[in-house]
Amino acid sequence: MRAAVLDEGPGGKYLIQHSAGSGKTNSIAWTAHLLADLHDARDEKVFSSVVVVSDRNVIDTQLQEAIFAFERTTGVVATITNESGAKSGQLAEALAGGKKIVVCTIQTFPFALKAVQDLAATSGKRFAVIADEAHSSQTGDAASKLKQVLSAEELAEMQDGGEFSAEDVLAANMAAKAGASGISFIAFTATPKAKTLELFGRRPDAGSLPAPFHVYSMRQAIEEGFILDVLKNYTPYALAFRLANGGEEMDDREVERSAAQKALMQWVKLHPWNIAQKVAIVVEHYRSMVMPLLDGRAKAMVVVESRKEAVRWQIAMQKYIAEKGYGLGTLVAFSGEVDDPESGPEPFTETSKVLNPGLRGDIRETFKGPEFHVLIVANKFQTGFDQPLLCGMYVDRRLAGIQAVQTLSRLNRAYSAGGITKDTTYILDFANSAEDILTAFRTYYETAELEAVTDPDQVLDLRAKLDALGYYDDFEVDRVVRAELDPKANHASLSAAIEPVADRLLKSFRAAKEAGIAARAAGDDRAALVAKQTQDALTLFKTNMGAFLRLYSFLSQIFDYGSSAIEARSIFYRRLIPLLDFGREREGVDLSKVELTHHKLTAKDRTNLTLGSAAEKLKPMTETGSGEVQDKEKALLSEILARMNDLFTGVTDNDLLSYAMAVKGKLMENETLTQQAGSNQKEQFDNSPVLKAAIMDAVIGALDAHSAMSRQALESQAIRDGLKAALMGPGRLYETLRERAA
Repeated sequence: MRAAVLDEGPGGKYLIQHSAGSGKTNSIAWTAHLLADLHDARDEKVFSSVVVVSDRNVIDTQLQEAIFAFERTTGVVATITNESGAKSGQLAEALAGGKKIVVCTIQTFPFALKAVQDLAATSGKRFAVIADEAHSSQTGDAASKLKQVLSAEELAEMQDGGEFSAEDVLAANMAAKAGASGISFIAFTATPKAKTLELFGRRPDAGSLPAPFHVYSMRQAIEEGFILDVLKNYTPYALAFRLANGGEEMDDREVERSAAQKALMQWVKLHPWNIAQKVAIVVEHYRSMVMPLLDGRAKAMVVVESRKEAVRWQIAMQKYIAEKGYGLGTLVAFSGEVDDPESGPEPFTETSKVLNPGLRGDIRETFKGPEFHVLIVANKFQTGFDQPLLCGMYVDRRLAGIQAVQTLSRLNRAYSAGGITKDTTYILDFANSAEDILTAFRTYYETAELEAVTDPDQVLDLRAKLDALGYYDDFEVDRVVRAELDPKANHASLSAAIEPVADRLLKSFRAAKEAGIAARAAGDDRAALVAKQTQDALTLFKTNMGAFLRLYSFLSQIFDYGSSAIEARSIFYRRLIPLLDFGREREGVDLSKVELTHHKLTAKDRTNLTLGSAAEKLKPMTETGSGEVQDKEKALLSEILARMNDLFTGVTDNDLLSYAMAVKGKLMENETLTQQAGSNQKEQFDNSPVLKAAIMDAVIGALDAHSAMSRQALESQAIRDGLKAALMGPGRLYETLRERAA
């Protein structure tokens, strides 16, 4: 990098793919020190200052200590936090005052970047900006800026307490368009996204795709012993369950199929029995396999889907540990408040005494204590969390791609002290397949590669598509842009410029909605269709404006479009989108009559997932803005319930006698049945409700080896009755149990 910067001067972009847990903090500190002291051939400093952005906790400990270790001279390093003075004032003072290195948080980064850009443009100063991928919570100006360019899926995750990275913020805040000079950007990340590769990657030659400037790969770090291979002891679990309507008449109105399936799965995940069974597996596995590691100091992390799940897991785990009398301490980490009346009357927070009675200040620091063993997380600490004593992870949420690698890599930190060396990790996964996890890791095992680059013409095509709809004209766009760029403009003048457009579109949507209601009431299918098409077109228009903003804010940093009209539309759309609250209705799904009647978790074989085979390449943005409003597929709730129950598939086994004997073997383990057989006549035993329930449980238990027969037995009372008759007759269940009781 030193040679490249001296050769090219300020203004370059450098992507460093550096595996997590293998000294990345020291690499960042060394890079900051190197660039801060770099002089060109005329012995002039190449950079006026170096700005380092990372997570608050990292700054307060590792990174700051590492930088100060290199920069011993007092006063050359400034750390910008929220604690003392205005952020913008601190930054301006540090940068203008010639501090060699300025360290700031993700939250203060937007202020730092603006100050850097202003000084580069007005004072001729030159800067290097180094961004770490460390993650932070979804608060402050950084998040506000970031939300403008996030997809709907990314926004949904942030709203449930999700985290974002400096890598994301850097891409969202780089207002300097293609061709800007005076500022060099250096991005450190273990798992570069396709956008990051396109934005910061370099083309080795004219015909190649953007690639990292330098790679310290996961493979190299593992081979050199700096991190562990976390996939060596990976155990996936299979979940089988059966739902019923509790014997009540089910409301068989039609509902959205996808919404109902999602609601049913979420209902199962939050069901007390489901959580209790998983808690028992986790605690017992931790005690037997993880806790003995590192001379009894090993810790574990539980990763769940939502904050509500995190609350319920913590309550269930505390209860299980107390009932068993185990001396284990648990903590739960999540952002914001969780309203869960089923768990408690008051909203839960991370500091709630019922959840974290032993919490003392920062949860990261508290978890370091020897009295705490398991940390439950939801959208927090899955990334950017450094705890070398972590040896076990229990996953109960869907993970894919980058998120899978970042989350499971929390385990990879090496540890050695007092003759004890960390060489073993365990992962129990309730939600993902080994194949999906392996695919995700292979992408980043060596050098991450792009499949192709994003076509810059997509911006022009999408602009033409939006213009052609006729929802606005050039005069209205120019009016909003003039108000936005006028330094004397106030909120009233900006509102006067944009609100006529928003008001017109909102009235059009409301009128179409009312017309649709009237048409359906009158049985006029044609008019109802026209009204629906009008609403869909407006909804899609808003969606495509958001797609334009995300695409343009990304591509304009790579390509110089040389068009003020495109920039003007980005301003116009950014102001218009928040005002178009069409309020698309979503139907609720009534699950009040649904019951979980059967539930079984089965551990598959523990495997060593082998890395190193062909990796899946990162895909660029394609066909942005080409979507359509999809009609929701409807289905009867009872039909969806039946399909959800149809999870039991496997090898064919039509041998009823073999199957009956397998079920009998499981019934023989039931102590209650043994007692009843010893105390009752055969006819009384045959009519026992305990026997009927035990047969159903045994059918569930026989799923692994006899899945086809178990499925039929679960679906049919007649088959279960026949099975019972076979067991009570030639199977000699009663007689065998009586002999055992004697």
